[in-house]
Parts: sequence; C-alpha cells; structure tokens
Amino acid sequence: MRTFILSFLCCFFLVEGFSQSSNKTATFLFAQVTPTISDLTIGNNPLGMGLGIQSFFGTGGKVNPTLEITGDVYLLNDKVFRTNGNGIELMEVPAMVNLLAGAAFVAAKNMYGSFVAGPSFINGQTLFAIKPSVGFYFSSKQRW
Repeated sequence: MRTFILSFLCCFFLVEGFSQSSNKTATFLFAQVTPTISDLTIGNNPLGMGLGIQSFFGTGGKVNPTLEITGDVYLLNDKVFRTNGNGIELMEVPAMVNLLAGAAFVAAKNMYGSFVAGPSFINGQTLFAIKPSVGFYFSSKQRW
C-alpha cells in the first residue's frame, strides 16, 4: 500500500512539474518626459519628467493588454500669478500620478505603440487621462 501511495504521489508531482507554463507577463521600468499640450497655466508647468512601470500581459501576440503606473513632477515654473475671470487663482501642477490600462501593439521586435487611459490624480482631483505612446527597446533581448 505504501508503494502505491508513493508511486501515486511521484506521478502527481511529475505531472504538476511538467504542466507549468512560461511567464506571460513582462514588466518594465521607464523614464518619461511629459510636455504640456494645452493649459491656461502652461508657463507654470510646461514640461514634466517622471518614472513609470508598465506591464504587458500575454506577450505572445501583436496586440497585448497593458497596465501602466506613472508619476511625473513639473520642475519648470515661471513664477507668474495667474487668475481666471473671477479673480480666483489658477493652481499650477506640481506633480501627478496616473493609473492607466489599455492595449499595446508590437510593431517590430524592438518597437511598440500603446494607447492607455484611466484616472490621473492632480492637486487632489481625479481626472480622466489618455496616453498614446511609442516605445523602443535598445537591446535585442528587450531589456533596455
């Protein structure tokens, strides 16, 4: 009886060991530059720089779902006090955090494009953000 149980357990562990699949998630750390396209206070926040983490799921095909978390700071500032028509101060944007999800299209081995959307947190407000982007890998193994 012991040999039967031992044989069964060995077969179970072998089947479990050979049925594992490869990891289908790729995660990258990246740096980004974010120019302000349209804003009433564009002089107070013309350019942002930040870091992000992007994960690709199901990396076997041309189109893959992606999840992205980024944080940007706006260091440039012209120190001009701006108000709207009612005399209320227009706040500058010192920093923002984005939680974005969408799809990435692998155009070539070392290049991809993505379109993601989601909430953006700026000055205590939650706003809707979209981010089209183009990415390049500097190594053939897609590590840089």
